[in-house]
This record gives sequence, structure tokens and C-alpha cells, in this order.
Amino acid sequence: MGVGVFGRNHARVYRELEQQGQPVRLVGVVDPDLGRADTVAREFGCRAFGSVEQMLTTHTEVRAASVAAPTVNHYEISAALMRAGIDVLVEKPLTASITEADELIKLAGTQKRIAQVGHLERFNPAVRATIPLLSQPMFFEVHRLSVFTPRSLDVDVVLDLMIHDLDIVLSFVDSPVKEVRAVGLPILSGKVDIANVRLEFDSGCVANFTASRVSTERVRKLRFFQPSQYISIDYSRQEVLVFTVGADGTKSGAPTVNPQIQVAKPPVASEEPLHAELKSFLAAVRQRSTPVVPLQDGRRALAAALDILGAIREHGKKVGLAAIAQTYR
Repeated sequence: MGVGVFGRNHARVYRELEQQGQPVRLVGVVDPDLGRADTVAREFGCRAFGSVEQMLTTHTEVRAASVAAPTVNHYEISAALMRAGIDVLVEKPLTASITEADELIKLAGTQKRIAQVGHLERFNPAVRATIPLLSQPMFFEVHRLSVFTPRSLDVDVVLDLMIHDLDIVLSFVDSPVKEVRAVGLPILSGKVDIANVRLEFDSGCVANFTASRVSTERVRKLRFFQPSQYISIDYSRQEVLVFTVGADGTKSGAPTVNPQIQVAKPPVASEEPLHAELKSFLAAVRQRSTPVVPLQDGRRALAAALDILGAIREHGKKVGLAAIAQTYR
């Protein structure tokens, strides 16, 4: 539902999975811009519809759908699909508010629908290779920087970019957030385009995040420390580096300046994260199993993001940045 930049990618991957012999068939795309829908439909050999209602009355065989519309429309579209008996993958952020997120979670339960949130980095091979290495993460340093584009300007950079890393850190730490400190500024749009955030968790872990959509370079990196280890993830390169203290570094075969530090590069099976995400979603639909990223996880990331935006608003008021305070009223 929605065939903008990312919605088109969903259509592309569904079509590729179909061509690869996966038990799935792309039957149609929906977009209120019928010209755009027609273009994408012709490209991927399916039908174009101008509304969810039109699609539902024409194609009663639809069993699952991706919702890649603007965030403000996520609740309405997802709810209509679930009430029609269709399982959904909803792009991030899950909804525009916690109230809507709670309603979707309740609806998925009453309608017995499989519902997944599109937190794509969960399916990044580097992230998946890191999960078995987790012990007790205590400090994170995360950077997600992008050059400016007019895409996704309906939400702040926290909900556009930082929410990817919020979801990863929240899943790694698995502890309630105790304190939020944040600063953010609008630079080229009417919403916050760059933000720096510090989260402290009940576990004692601390995470620093920087997200920008007005940078001169593209950076996607997450680094964290846990007892005797430092682990670095490069999302873009799909690479993981592990530095372990107290081991014989000469055994690793990797260069090191300290023989007591072992440097390892765990094997990572390269795969387009969107391919992995949609395959996982379809498997959950077929097996009627809990998705890798259920709606509750999307709600958790959304709640953290909204708390951060609230902290940015309060900081703006404190230092006299009235324009930022106005943005969030």
C-alpha cells in the first residue's frame, strides 16, 4: 500500500521472491496517485488500484500486504486490511501515536492477524551475526548520517532515521529506559533534521545516538562495549568487528597492536535486508507464527522516539529556541 520510493522496493522484492520460486504472488499495488501506481504495476507485472477499498472488492484472494504509506495513514490502512482478514507488514514508525499503536495491537489480537513492523535493520546480516555475541552491553555509540533528500519529511529525523537504531539498541539491551536527554534542530525542513540523544537504562547501560539527514556523507555505524569486549557494526558494509580483551591476539590471524586483544571478524552471510525481512514476514504468515518484529516492538521504539522528541522540545524551550517548541505543539 503506497508505491513511493520504499513502497516500490517492496513490490520489487515480492516480485523477485515470486520469480525465485517462493510461494508468493504479487497481485497488485495501491496508491492514490494512479499514474504512479500504473507505472509500478506495469514494471512488476501486477494490477494497480487507487484505494484499499478498490483492491479489496476486486481481489478477494489477497492474504498479506505491506503498508508503505505516509506514517499518518498507517493506522487507518492497517486497520482496514486486518479487518478484511489480511496480514500486514507496517513500515516504521508503526503509527503516528501511541494510542494508534495500542489500537493496532489490540486489533491484531482480536482479528487473529499476523502483523509485523518494518524495522529493516533487524534483518541486516551484520546485526543478525551480532546477536549471538551479546552478553551485557553497557555503552553504545551510534551514528546514522544521510545527505538531505525530500523523502520522509512528514516526520522528524528521530522517527525517520534514528528509530532504526533505537529499535536495535532496545532489542539488544532489553531493559526499560530510565532517563532521556536530547537536543535537536530543524535545518532544511520544518522539522528536526539533526539530533543527538543520550539514553540511560535501568540496567545501567548508556546509549548515545546521533542522527542527521543534512550531512555531507552517509554513515551507518553502531559500536558497543560489554565486559572484555568492544563490538563494531557497519550496517552499510554488513560487517562486524569484535575486539576481545584477555585473549591471545596472535591466534586470530588479524592484525593487532596488543597481543592481549583478539580481533575477530565473524562470518556474515550477505543478503539484502528487505529480502530477508519480507521472506521472514511471509514465513510467519504461512506458519501463523509470531513475527521477528511484532507490533509490540514497534510500539516500544515509537514510545522511545516520542519521548526523545518531547525532550528535544523541552530543551528547545529551555535555551530559547521557540521555533523548535512550536514544531511539536
